Amino acid sequence: MNGLSTALIFLGLFFLGGVISFIKQKQSTSLIVLVSIGAAMCLGAGILQLEAFQ
Repeated sequence: MNGLSTALIFLGLFFLGGVISFIKQKQSTSLIVLVSIGAAMCLGAGILQLEAFQ
């Protein structure tokens, strides 16, 4: 596990926590969708980085 993949996975999980928090606070749907897309992209990139270097 290299540093970049760790950082991307951590950032994706951080954004995922933000999505859950925004849902509980009843924020706007467009904000929730935007942050969830960012979380999915970060998690996906982190997982692909893990598989690319092994």
